[in-house]
Amino acid sequence: MSADLVSRYSTPVPRYTSYPTAPHFHAGITPQTYARWLGEVPETASISLYLHIPYCDRLCWFCGCHTKHTLRYEPIASYLEALFAEIDWVAEKLGGRGRVTAIHLGGGSPTMLSAPDMARLKTKLASRFSIDQAAEISIEIDPNDLSEDRFDAMAEFGLTRASVGVQDFDEKVQRAINRLQSFEQTRHVIDSVRQRGVHSVNVDVLYGLPYQTLESITATITQVLTLNPDRTALFGYAHVPWMKKHQQMIPEAALPDIHARYAQSQLAARLLNQGGMSSIGFDHFAKPSDSLAIAATNGKLRRNFQGYTDDRADLLIGLGASAIGQLPQGYVQNITPTGEYQKAVLAGNGATTRGFALTDADRLHGFAIEALLCRFALTRAELLPFGVAGDALFETARGLAETDADGLCAADAETFSVTALGRPFVRSIAARFDTYLGEGAARHSLAV
Repeated sequence: MSADLVSRYSTPVPRYTSYPTAPHFHAGITPQTYARWLGEVPETASISLYLHIPYCDRLCWFCGCHTKHTLRYEPIASYLEALFAEIDWVAEKLGGRGRVTAIHLGGGSPTMLSAPDMARLKTKLASRFSIDQAAEISIEIDPNDLSEDRFDAMAEFGLTRASVGVQDFDEKVQRAINRLQSFEQTRHVIDSVRQRGVHSVNVDVLYGLPYQTLESITATITQVLTLNPDRTALFGYAHVPWMKKHQQMIPEAALPDIHARYAQSQLAARLLNQGGMSSIGFDHFAKPSDSLAIAATNGKLRRNFQGYTDDRADLLIGLGASAIGQLPQGYVQNITPTGEYQKAVLAGNGATTRGFALTDADRLHGFAIEALLCRFALTRAELLPFGVAGDALFETARGLAETDADGLCAADAETFSVTALGRPFVRSIAARFDTYLGEGAARHSLAV
């Protein structure tokens, strides 16, 4: 890969976990809008629930999530009462319609919940929603939060998939991002959840961190593979100190440049492939037997705010401060400051503070972007339901391929595709179909 290509196509673009992306959400979407949309949910709809627990007992300097540091449990207990109030509000608007097929606890560190509160949360959800017996239940796990009673509580909650953050096992890198976590500690967590019946384990790894080298990446991926994960997410560190002030603690001089980041990403991907994991989209890997790999093979891979997923639910309901929901009508996002969120929901009001109502054009461009990110291809036939606009977009894609002198994409009369050379830069290619890109003052992370 030439250095020139890496430089030109690694420029900052969105990660496209939604379209339009979150910087384009606006205050015109209110709790009343959300209530109306929930009231339009069909009886037979499948629902995915995302619950945000925005607290950590340590602040990792690389983190880009909405979270708060606390060493006291009282703020978490108070927050949980507000979360229960929002669950009641949403359930009331749904009126018993829909069936929950997936539940995801994210953060922050949801494993900071005490065992009794984990049980209370599951009881609350079961009392307010119809939960499918085969529902997939996943929890993001910080190995530093856990005790045996919390492992048991997650099992009682119904945990089926555990997501364990690793980032990097090199101690120098860990100190630079304030995330000390040993390999043995991580292995104990994975062994403990598997002993309790968890059938799938995901491990998160980052490249582009301070002091990372090809040697440290090799060592980390080699150790990760010995943990035998079912899935691995390989993310490029997003250095956005203008958004996340704590990232100013990271020494910028120690960050790898664009070319080093690219080399790290390609090395890690190659090692994961050699370890028996299939590439899923541009940053996920899975065993061929895993449901994510099967969904990719069958053309049913999806992309949402949790990244790549095999979750086919009709709508995603986000619960908790800053949580984002995705419905057929559009997107909704909750109030981010936890104090303001709690005040709103405990007063009986919805927590929605902004969002976006989709137009037919948004759905068309969002479909095209998701297809490229999930399958690296877009066909004329699948755009037929969009009518004349769909045909026009396909012709635009063909024109893009015809003028591409770098060989990143190709097209014939029926299919536009991203080539093997272009796959590492698929976000940049997808951005060509983003009609909102460049509007506003949004700043994004590097494409690679």
